[in-house]
Amino acid sequence: MANEHLGDRIERLRRIAGLTQEKLAERSDVSVDVVRKLEQKRKHSARLPTLHALAKGLGVEVTSLLGDPPGIPSNGEADSPALVAVRRAIVPPLFAPPPEPSSTERLSLPLLRAEIADVWTFYHAADFGRVMEVLPGILADARFAAAVGRDDERAAGQAALAKALQLGGHLVIRLGKTDLALSSLERAAAAADASGDPLLPPMIYNSVAWAYQRQNRLDDAQNLAVTAADRVERTNARTPEGIRVWGGLLMSGATSSARSGDYDSANVMMRTAEQAAGRLATMPPPADGRMVSVFSKSSVRIERVRLAVQHGRPEEALNLAHGMRLSKDTPPSWRTWLLLDVARAHTDIGDAENAVKTLERLKRVAPAWMRHHTLAVAIVSDLWDGSTRPSGLRKLAEFLGIAD
Repeated sequence: MANEHLGDRIERLRRIAGLTQEKLAERSDVSVDVVRKLEQKRKHSARLPTLHALAKGLGVEVTSLLGDPPGIPSNGEADSPALVAVRRAIVPPLFAPPPEPSSTERLSLPLLRAEIADVWTFYHAADFGRVMEVLPGILADARFAAAVGRDDERAAGQAALAKALQLGGHLVIRLGKTDLALSSLERAAAAADASGDPLLPPMIYNSVAWAYQRQNRLDDAQNLAVTAADRVERTNARTPEGIRVWGGLLMSGATSSARSGDYDSANVMMRTAEQAAGRLATMPPPADGRMVSVFSKSSVRIERVRLAVQHGRPEEALNLAHGMRLSKDTPPSWRTWLLLDVARAHTDIGDAENAVKTLERLKRVAPAWMRHHTLAVAIVSDLWDGSTRPSGLRKLAEFLGIAD
């Protein structure tokens, strides 16, 4: 039900739970007026902390309210063949012999690592269909590499397997399959431990924290991220790779804190992360940044903008975004969030013209991601229902399939 309106989802889940609007508001600790406006479609979106609160009141995962569209088309309720193949690759069938590698050439560990990095690039470009196509073969090759050769070769194979399984976890989170994501990430963590790389397990824990967030387990997510960050800070905080992993975990902990309603604590954590990111400018970059946590001054500022928007501080968000120069390694997925949040902030202060200009820029630089974000639909819907319709709005509405 990817195209279902947020208000319809809330009403449907509320009726299933046997709750009145007043009772849902009470259990969620939100205004009953917010519930009514959402269900009556007078509001097309809600702040993420509000969605987490409503999800808790309804007893569902927050993904049930986000209505994230699938990464690839589906022709029914059953899993597509591509998703079934990914499931089997993540959780191999019991007693079945392990699959043979696709070719002996691909068992070159440097080549396998490069292949995994390339598929991460596909993921960040929202090319989920391509990821689903190649991931099962990569997982088979990585499992083989982790089981053969000398001790050091097997350890390197485990590291490759960990990154491939981490990618599998991210992919199926995007498909709304958080339980399968946790299965993939738990296997990734075990492979990371076997690799001997001290920074690989905390990178996986960051992904686990994201899965917990999607399940509305905000306390679990924050505790995991902060505990892992503390361990990295004690052991690897002086290397650029260590700073990137530590910073990514700190950002994750701040996000969970903010979504729990503690914006001030989250802001302090984000400022600390931003200071640490500034030190990276004087250090050499990692050999392949695609295999390390996304962390830079740009990513921290993008997340600060996001949290400000989500907590009803549009002017603060626009001030944070003003004059930003994104680093070259900022993935399309992060650029998408920044533009969406800036568009949301402009909409919230009544600046429809600049909101449309920002969305037009997003359509130019990341059309695939724009189609995959329900926030884009919500923003354009709000603008479409406004008193004025700036030039360019109709084309955006038609692109997203919501024009009259």
